[in-house]
Amino acid sequence: MRYAKRGRMRFASHRDIARALERALRRAGIPVAFSAGFTPHPKISYTGAAPTGVASEAEYFELVLTETADPEQVRVRLDAAMPEGIDVVAVVAAAAGGLVDRLEASEWRVDMPGVAPDDAAAAAAAFLAADTIEVERLTKKGRRRFDVRSAVLKLEVDGRAAKEQDETYAILRMVVRHTTPAVRPDDVVSGLRQVAGLAPPSSPLMTRLAQGPLDGASGEIADPFAADDAAALDAGRKRAESGEVTDHPVSAGPEERTSRPSAPTRSTSHE
Repeated sequence: MRYAKRGRMRFASHRDIARALERALRRAGIPVAFSAGFTPHPKISYTGAAPTGVASEAEYFELVLTETADPEQVRVRLDAAMPEGIDVVAVVAAAAGGLVDRLEASEWRVDMPGVAPDDAAAAAAAFLAADTIEVERLTKKGRRRFDVRSAVLKLEVDGRAAKEQDETYAILRMVVRHTTPAVRPDDVVSGLRQVAGLAPPSSPLMTRLAQGPLDGASGEIADPFAADDAAALDAGRKRAESGEVTDHPVSAGPEERTSRPSAPTRSTSHE
């Protein structure tokens, strides 16, 4: 399943969202499977969650059900039961292979009010020209120092989007490979400050736009549900050839999927 974290919900922690999801599953009557043992838990697997304070249009989790269900009906029911600001935008029946292996990189948008686009472009050029850029961040294991440059595959100023603003405003777009430790957009902002002295006067607004398989040649991110869609279409063709009729399709193909429109970028004030 893919969901978006918008508006004030960007401040919700991963644990807050997990609790909200479990409540929504109960309210929506989704037949979720539970683990065995003395303290059974719903079989939900999260991967690649955006940091607290960051908005996202592309968060993912996997869910095990006790019975076959129409993915679009699951999406509609679960979306209606979720709190405002958490929108379930796509559900597919899982094909073989884990989702986590497909999430290789993320595309981010970083809005920087008060920063001139030319200054942001110069800082991005200095960042990309560097061989290594080490930053320090507090982690669960204490302060850790690591290189952020090697994970950044693309970093550029979105000039067209910045021109839509009525104030001095820069918008950065970046593609960042998933690594260990994870390189977050705020780490990249720290790197820009280090190599070019770029210091936004206010906190940047950060949004994950996408995450999925990485095309190494183009640096573009593909749809992580492509394999699931292909499997669903193949299963549909086989059912049609055998004359089987079903009232509950296993999955919705890419052209059948529906989703809520993305929130306006500035409304993400705001992966």
